[in-house]
Amino acid sequence: MIEIKIYGKGCSKCQLLATNAEQAARELGLEYKLEKVTDMGAIVEAGVMTTPALCIDGDLKSMGHVLNPDKIKAMLS
Repeated sequence: MIEIKIYGKGCSKCQLLATNAEQAARELGLEYKLEKVTDMGAIVEAGVMTTPALCIDGDLKSMGHVLNPDKIKAMLS
């Protein structure tokens, strides 16, 4: 199972990144767990400097960008 985390305060960009990540995982037929991290302490502790941020299996993949599903699929493959 792939662990996907979205770091951000819950703004529209964070929500869109979460939606795109879910879409990418579903389209690839992956089992995944999506977690939205909104606690500022946890965001800073993860090393996130700008939100939204995407983390896959503990590896920070993107900060400050809303990636489209195709880009996320490439990261998940």
